[in-house]
Amino acid sequence: MRITEDSRRTVRDVIEQTAGLHGERTFLLVDDSEVSFGQLDRRANVLANGLHAWGVERQENVLVMLDDNVDFIATWLALSKIAAVEVPINRAYHGDLLIQLVNDSRARRAIIATEYLPLFTEVYDQLQYLEQVICYPEGPEQDAPLTGDFRLQPFSVLEDHPDTPPMVDGPAHNELAAILYTSGTTGASKGVMIYHAHAYEYSNSTAQALELGADDVYFAPLPLFHIAGQWAVVYAALIADAKVVLKQRFSVSSYWETIRRYRANTTLLLDVMANYLLNQPESPDDASTSLDKVHMSAVIPELDRFRQRFGVRVTTDVASTEMCVPLRAGYQGEPHRFYDLDDYRVCGREVSDRFQVRLVDEHDQEVAVGEIGELVVRSRDPWTLMGGYWNKPEATLRAWRNLWFHTGDALYRDERGNYYFVDRLRDVIRRRGENISSTEVENAINLHPAVDECAVVGVATAYGDEELLAVVVRDKAASLTEEELIEFLISRLPAFMVPRYLDFSRDVPKTQTGKIQKYPLREQGLTPNTWGRTATTTCAGEQS
Repeated sequence: MRITEDSRRTVRDVIEQTAGLHGERTFLLVDDSEVSFGQLDRRANVLANGLHAWGVERQENVLVMLDDNVDFIATWLALSKIAAVEVPINRAYHGDLLIQLVNDSRARRAIIATEYLPLFTEVYDQLQYLEQVICYPEGPEQDAPLTGDFRLQPFSVLEDHPDTPPMVDGPAHNELAAILYTSGTTGASKGVMIYHAHAYEYSNSTAQALELGADDVYFAPLPLFHIAGQWAVVYAALIADAKVVLKQRFSVSSYWETIRRYRANTTLLLDVMANYLLNQPESPDDASTSLDKVHMSAVIPELDRFRQRFGVRVTTDVASTEMCVPLRAGYQGEPHRFYDLDDYRVCGREVSDRFQVRLVDEHDQEVAVGEIGELVVRSRDPWTLMGGYWNKPEATLRAWRNLWFHTGDALYRDERGNYYFVDRLRDVIRRRGENISSTEVENAINLHPAVDECAVVGVATAYGDEELLAVVVRDKAASLTEEELIEFLISRLPAFMVPRYLDFSRDVPKTQTGKIQKYPLREQGLTPNTWGRTATTTCAGEQS
C-alpha cells in the first residue's frame, strides 16, 4: 500500500508519479475495456495541453458538467496539471439553481456534455460571466456564436495536442484544486474552496481507512461531481495504486453482478444504499462474493446483520467537503488506535495526529462528556481544511468563528473518546444520498402566486434516509391543488428536491418573533391531511 502522509502532494504529482511507477498496469475498469495509469495520464496530458492552448489560465475556474466516464476523470486531471480550478456541476441542476451556481462561480469557460447543453441555452441571457463552452463529445464543426460573446466549440479543439506533460508549472499544494458546491443548509448552495493539500488529505484518509492497496478493486458507483465519487473513490484509489470500477449509477438489481464480474473487494456505500441491498431477498450465496471491505456512511442500525449476511468488514468516519476526515472508526476486531466498529451509533475517534476536534455549546464553550455539542475542527497541517466559501466572506467568517471550523453536526462523546453522531443542527434533509437545503425548496414553493408561506422538513423512511414534506399555506382565495404545485416545482427543481409529501395547512408554527418553527412539524410527521405522490428521482442511491 503506497500511501504517504505528505499533504504537500498535488493531483498532478500523484497521477504523474503513479503513471511513472506503474505505466500500463490497469487503473480503470469500464464495461469491457481497461484503462491503465499510463493511458489515463497521457489522455490527461492531451487535454491539459488543449486547455492551455484554449487559453485557460492558472487558477482560472472552469465549469465541468459531464457524465461519469474516463474523460470526466481525464478532464479533472488535465485542469489540475495546468493549475486551473475544476468546478463540477450536479447534473440534476437546471433553471434558477444552475444560474446561481454558474454566476456565483464567475467562470468564463465550461465543458458540457451535449445532452446538458439545452439547460444552458435556455438561460443563457441570465448567465453573467460565461463566454465559451466546449461541447462533449460532439459539437459544431467550427467556432460558432450561440449568442453574443457566448461561444460554442467541439471537444475536438482540446484533442489535437501532444500527450506529453504540459510545459507549464504544476500547481502548488496551497493553490486551489476545485470549488465544490455543497447543498446549502440555511440558504443558497455554497462553493467550498479546496486546496490541493486538502484534496490529498481527504482522499488519503479514505485510502487509509479502507486499507487500500494495489491488490484492491474498488467499486462505488457515486457521481464524479460529488466529493465522494471523485475524491473518496477515484483519487483515493489513485493514491493507493488500486483499481476502480467505473459505473454510471447505483443499481440494486445489478450491484452484485458487477461485484462478481470484476471481483471487486472494496466499496463505499451511503446509508440508503446499504439499506437497499439489505432489504433485497436473501440468497444462499450472499456471503460468497469477493466483497470484503465496506466504507459505510452513515452506518445503518442493522450493521451486524449486514456484516454477517454479506461476509464483509465495515468501517466509517465523519467527513465533509469542508473538513476532510477528523473522526474515524476501524474494522471490528482488529487492533488499531481507532474505535473498532461494534456499535452502529459510533462514528469514530479523533484522528489526533491530523486534526483537533471539540464539541461546543452555542457560546463555543466545550461541553462535558456525554453532553451533545456541535463538532468543531482544526487541522494540524496547513491548507488541509477548506479555504472558505467562494464569494461568501460572511459565511466563511461564521463557519470559522473563534478560529475553529463549525460543522453544524451535533455529536456527543463517551469517556473512552468515542464519538456518536446525533443530527444536523441546521435544516438539512438527506434524501437518496443528496443533502438538500430546505430553504432552496421553500424558495421555489414560495414562487407560486397561490402560496402564502411554507416550511419543508424531512420525514424518516424505512430505508434510513428522508423524504421531503412541505407544509404549505395557500392564499385564501386560491384553489391550488397538490398536483398543480408539484408540476410547478418539477419545472424549477432537480427531481431529488421535489417534495414527496404535501400538507396544505392554515398556518405553520412560529416563534414569538415570527420565525417558522420546524421541530413541531418534524415531530408531527405525516398526518391524515398529508397528500403523497410516487417518488421518481435520478441521483446517487436511487433504486432500479
